[in-house]
Amino acid sequence: MDLDFSEDEIRRYSRHILLGEVGGTGQAKLKAARVLVVGAGGLGSPLVLYLAAAGIGTIGIVDDDLVELSNLQRQIAHTTARIGTPKVESAAIAATAINPEVRIEQHALRMNADNAMALIEHYDLVCDGTDNFATRFLVADACVLARRTLVSAAVLRFEGQLSVFKAHVEGPQGGGPCYRCLYGEAPPDGAVPTCSEAGVLGAVTGVMGTLQATEVLKEILGIGESLAGRLLIWDALASRFRTVRLRPDPHCALCGPEATIKDLSAHRARVAVAGATRAGTAPACAV
Repeated sequence: MDLDFSEDEIRRYSRHILLGEVGGTGQAKLKAARVLVVGAGGLGSPLVLYLAAAGIGTIGIVDDDLVELSNLQRQIAHTTARIGTPKVESAAIAATAINPEVRIEQHALRMNADNAMALIEHYDLVCDGTDNFATRFLVADACVLARRTLVSAAVLRFEGQLSVFKAHVEGPQGGGPCYRCLYGEAPPDGAVPTCSEAGVLGAVTGVMGTLQATEVLKEILGIGESLAGRLLIWDALASRFRTVRLRPDPHCALCGPEATIKDLSAHRARVAVAGATRAGTAPACAV
């Protein structure tokens, strides 16, 4: 592990280095890490900014959308002056302004069955901050197939959910359920409202995106207790967190012993037949 930090880096990350659980070795792990953020919206905005501030060496951002006025109530990586700018470019500008030492890789595209594996295999860990079931299931399936840890969050109205999925990892800090163990199939189109239909309190996305960033740092550093096998649920109106234990589904089509999902071809067929399907985790909206 390369511990050759510049004087500026030592000053920038001094509060990390003071932590016994992080130190110089941990900061070097963060500098060497490659993290992919899918979605540069309500969750992706604080997530990208905190990952950049923490010194993640390479951050990839996937989003094919442009900044618009209605985003600015919650998507804090973007500004009024950058309305009409690709979100990946806007988020990269914001992250680089905080920490010019990190490398931001912009992927101004929609993740699909043709590009998902190549994108995900290029990174060590993946974060899902998308707002539709089609992409959430695609990312989750690709992460299992590529053996990548997935940190997934979702929000709607005044509630947020967060979990870590790493069914490919053996031992007490892994080997838990995958996303499909929790949600076997996407709900029917329109069954779960979107944020544009039901609304979302902007600060809720900030809290969940920040918690998501915290879990990413924990996974890279190998500290604390992983959220794998647990679902964190936050009710903002009640100011209450609760955790639900998750267990692997022995009949899971993705990670079970008799798994039938071996590639992403079903996602390609689904888009060809039915088009994109809306939703997310139980609360669907991330942007």
